[in-house]
Amino acid sequence: MMTGPGTNTYIVGTDDLVVIDPGPDHVEHVEAVAAVGSRPDGTNAISRILCTHTHGDHSPGAARLAELTGAEVLAFADRDGLVCHRHLVDGDAVTGNDFSLRAVHTPGHASNHLCFLLEEEALLLSGDHVMDGSTVVITPLDGDMGEYLASVQRLIDWTPAIEAIAPAHGHVITDPMAKLTDYLSHRLDRERQVVDALVATAPDGAGTAALVAAIYTDVPEILHPVARFSVWAHLRKLAEEGRATASDPDDADAVWLPVPGPGETVYLGP
Repeated sequence: MMTGPGTNTYIVGTDDLVVIDPGPDHVEHVEAVAAVGSRPDGTNAISRILCTHTHGDHSPGAARLAELTGAEVLAFADRDGLVCHRHLVDGDAVTGNDFSLRAVHTPGHASNHLCFLLEEEALLLSGDHVMDGSTVVITPLDGDMGEYLASVQRLIDWTPAIEAIAPAHGHVITDPMAKLTDYLSHRLDRERQVVDALVATAPDGAGTAALVAAIYTDVPEILHPVARFSVWAHLRKLAEEGRATASDPDDADAVWLPVPGPGETVYLGP
C-alpha cells in the first residue's frame, strides 16, 4: 500500500487548518492528525481535508478525519470510496486567514490527481506527481504517460512560482527545476529505449514482459512487474502518436509492433 516510508500528511494554517492527504484509514494516524486541531472548547480547527488523488495510501482516512473534526472533504472527484463535500478543478483556490492553496490538475499518475501550490511559500504539495528518491509509477489504464509528461512540463514552465516541492513520499525537494527536468529526461530516455527494443522485435512483435527483460537488464527481476506498467504506459503513448500498434492497446498482455515513421523502415524479415 505504501511507497517507501509511507505517506506524508501535511497540515497548513494556524487557527484555520487544512489537511492534505490524510493517508490510509489507520485509526491511530487519523486520530493523531485530528488531535492537532483540537481546541479547549471541544471544537476543531481543521476545516477542510484535501486529497491529491484517490489511491489507497492517500484518501481513505478522509472519511474518518471528517467525522472526527467536522471538516469538509475536497478533491477532484468522488471515486474509489471517497465522497467529497466539494469538487476541485484546475485553478480553484482553497484559502484561510493566512494562506492560499491553488489546485493544479496534474493527470498522469492518476486521472484525478491534483497538486496544491501554497502561494505564500511558493511550495508545491505534489502528492504522487513528484516524489523524493524514486520515479512515479504510471499504471494504465487510469495512469497515462502522455498526460504525465505534459503535467511535468507544465510544472517546469511554472518553476519561477515554485521554490520547493513537498512530496507525499520522501523529503522536501529544494531544487524543483533540477528534479522536474530530470524526471522529464528520464522518461524520454526510457521512451527511446522502448522504441529501440520494439523495433528489434519486428516482424513478430513482443509483449511487455519481453520488452522489460530487454530494457531493464540492470534492474532486479523482482521489480520487473512494476516496470511492465511503465513500458505499457509508454507503448500506449506511442500508439496514440501512431508510432506503435497492438490489437488492443488497453490489454496488458497485448503483442506490440512498431509503426515506421515517414522515411523510416522496419526490418520485417525475408
